[in-house]
This record gives sequence, C-alpha cells and structure tokens, in this order.
Amino acid sequence: MRVLDSHLHLWDPEVLEYTWLEGPLAYAFADLELEHARIDGVRDEAAVFVQAECVERQHLDEVRWVESIAPQAGVRAIVAGARLDRGAATTAHLDALAASRFVVGVRHILQGEQDGFAVSSAFVAGAREVAARGWSFDICIRDRQLPEAARLAQAVPELRMVLDHLGKPVVGTAGSPQAPSAGWVSDLHALARHPQVFCKLSGLPSEAGGDWSAAQVQPFLDAAADAFGADRLMWGSDWPVSAIGPAEAGDPHAPADGSPTYQYTARDRWARVVADWATARGFDVDAIMWRNAAEFYRV
Repeated sequence: MRVLDSHLHLWDPEVLEYTWLEGPLAYAFADLELEHARIDGVRDEAAVFVQAECVERQHLDEVRWVESIAPQAGVRAIVAGARLDRGAATTAHLDALAASRFVVGVRHILQGEQDGFAVSSAFVAGAREVAARGWSFDICIRDRQLPEAARLAQAVPELRMVLDHLGKPVVGTAGSPQAPSAGWVSDLHALARHPQVFCKLSGLPSEAGGDWSAAQVQPFLDAAADAFGADRLMWGSDWPVSAIGPAEAGDPHAPADGSPTYQYTARDRWARVVADWATARGFDVDAIMWRNAAEFYRV
C-alpha cells in the first residue's frame, strides 16, 4: 500500500506564532516528530501540508518554513493560509503565494465565520481568484454549515473544493457512539451533487476527542461513500490534531491525572481503519489512500 496523506499539519511555536495551540498540541510537531508517526509497512508515503492557522501576517512565512523541511517531511504540496474576503489585499496575497512551486490550494477556515460569510460577495470574489489560478479550496466548516458550502459550490462551479473532516459531524465516542444524523447525511448528499467537490476521510478521531473505534466511524465513512462515490474520497490523517486523546495502552508517559495526551500510534491506526474499511467495501484502496488526492491536488 502507498499513502498520500491529504491533510497533514506541521508547526513549531518557536518559528511561527499560533494563538490556538494549547495542552498537548502546544509543542513542535514538525519533520522530526512526524518521523516517529510514520505508517508501518507502506511502500511509499507522502503528504499534502494544510495550513496550521498561524497568525495571518505569517501565512507566507509558514509556506517558506514548510518548503524548508518538505524533503524531510515528505511534503509534495502546500494548501496555504489565505483570507479570501480582502479584495485587492487577497489578490496581492495570492500573487505572493504563486511564487512557491509547492502551493496548490488555499484554506480560509470558515467554521468560525458568521452565517452567510462564505457566500458574501467579497468571499466569492476571492474564491474566483483562487479558481483562476487553477488552485483548490479546502472547506473547513462545522456540520451546520454544509448547506452554505453547497451554495458556495453553486456560486463558483469552476473552483475545485474538498470538504475537510466530512464537515465535522457529531460522532460521539467509542463507548457512546452517535449514529450519523439524518440532517448531516442529507446535507452531505446535497453538497456532493456538485461534481467539483471532493471529501476528506479525516478528522473523525478529533471529533471523538481521540476516543474512537472502527465500528463507531464506519457508518460515517459509508455515508461519505454513498454521497461522493469512492472516486471523490481521499484519506487524511489530520495529524497531529487527531492524535490527541486518552493515553494509549502501555504509554509510559501517560498523564497521571488521565488528561488527554499525544497518541503515538493514532496516525497509523486511522490509516489502517480507513484502508481496511475500503477493502471490505470493495473500493479501490489505492485511489482512496493515494490517487484521488494526487489527482485533486495535481501532485
């Protein structure tokens, strides 16, 4: 098996500034740390770096830093940070990003924006600028925003988009799993009717607080396959965000108070669960674990 991780984060608080890092995530997770989170037994492993929400003024610095460690980290492409609602400033920023041969797309995190923001005239204008460069857009939203993402897809049909983390549905935990809600399934299908939109099989471990099981997440993977078809699905680790949760068995560094910690095997486990699910469903494992992401991001 070969793996192209479509959703890898890297950061170092000593290099760039991040206002959101806390707890077990408030440390460096870069090429050295990734080396200890490799997926066992794969013949080829590479990744697409997705912006890690450093402060806005450092978005270009983040690209340059990732470029500097790309060979060691196996990064083939970069989804850069960009505000798409800034008019001429957006255009200038995209022009600056174009100097990097690694940049293939951008992400403006939408999950915290007000309702209607993604279909505002300013944002749509910025999205069209992204499409004009042949780049893609990563849709990072909450499940309630899926209808708005569909409206954006309708407004800018020339823009290739990919839904991060299946739209962050409520999944529960391994001990208290939640079934996919009818509303999320319906909204996912509505978004998938737009052929330029793909979906990442990523982020569900984080939505479960790191306490998840294969049986718990499989209904969500099935729903994504029903909506998008296996040819528009791509695996992503969401590392290291999705590697935080209850200590794994045998972890000698487990916090004595039982608080969340870094799970050393989480990335490998998520890859195995998705690959095993795809195999069991008769899907093309290489497409989901490598080719679909390679073709979408053009790497």
